[in-house]
Amino acid sequence: MGENASFWESLIYAHPTCTSWKQEAEGSIYHLASIFFVVGFMGGSGFFGLLYVFSLLGLGFLCSSVWAWLDVCAADIFSWNFVLFAICFVQFVYVTYQVRSVAFDREFQELYSALFQPLGISLTVYRKIVLCCDAEVVTLEKEHCYAMQGKTPIDKLSLLVSGRIRVTVDGEFLHYIFPLQFLDSPEWDSLRPTEEGIFQVTLTAETDCRYVAWRRKKLYLLFAKHRFISRLFSILIGSDIAEKLYALNDRVHVGQGFRYDIRLPNFYHVALPEPPPVLPPPRPHRLSGARRAARPPRPPTAAPSSPPPR
Repeated sequence: MGENASFWESLIYAHPTCTSWKQEAEGSIYHLASIFFVVGFMGGSGFFGLLYVFSLLGLGFLCSSVWAWLDVCAADIFSWNFVLFAICFVQFVYVTYQVRSVAFDREFQELYSALFQPLGISLTVYRKIVLCCDAEVVTLEKEHCYAMQGKTPIDKLSLLVSGRIRVTVDGEFLHYIFPLQFLDSPEWDSLRPTEEGIFQVTLTAETDCRYVAWRRKKLYLLFAKHRFISRLFSILIGSDIAEKLYALNDRVHVGQGFRYDIRLPNFYHVALPEPPPVLPPPRPHRLSGARRAARPPRPPTAAPSSPPPR
């Protein structure tokens, strides 16, 4: 313990204390470097926050290097500040390259701004989602079918970018699908990863449409690698199904005593039994002439007697 105490005492008290303080202030370059440090440490997160931090910290270390070279004339102070400036410069160039490499096409950029950015999804995560669909936007011409009832297999998940899709079952209209809505979210939610199925509805383009499609197996592999993306799509799909249920008003009659439930597109639910028909009330029977003659006559009613005379 004595050796440790002597080490700390020598470390703290070995240097002579300041007996006289310097009266004049340091040069403007030193204060400018301090201002850069203060403002630089107020940066945020994300790519642009990193660019902000490294650029201002780099300028601060550069000013400190100039101050150490011109005013202090200390090689060690100059060397450390210049090394820190070089590190900030390299980091700034690296982050700038990452930002440029994450650039997308116009439609993907608009999709990110409208749907993913409000949820706080970073560009790096969004880039993995875009690469999973091969960064391709598919075109669907007017009156062409995206899926046909009972024929098209459920092998992908698609998000409408522009246009309008009409959903029908047995020729009966159900609802519309608008931009930033999934085309097949109920079908996706009704199947497990190992199950297969076919569409129970028909999806037809009412206008020229463009959509983004993720292949089922490839998207499940992405979910297995990144649980955050899996939870993100679970939230988006659940919200999309809720909007479709609201548009459908929960259930739609399709005739022949069946009702279609969009939450379970692979099943039909038998409607409640119809109430029995209401019969008209029975008419009262009229008595015939014979039954009237057989009825005994009523006794005559005596007239009230007048009071006797007084």
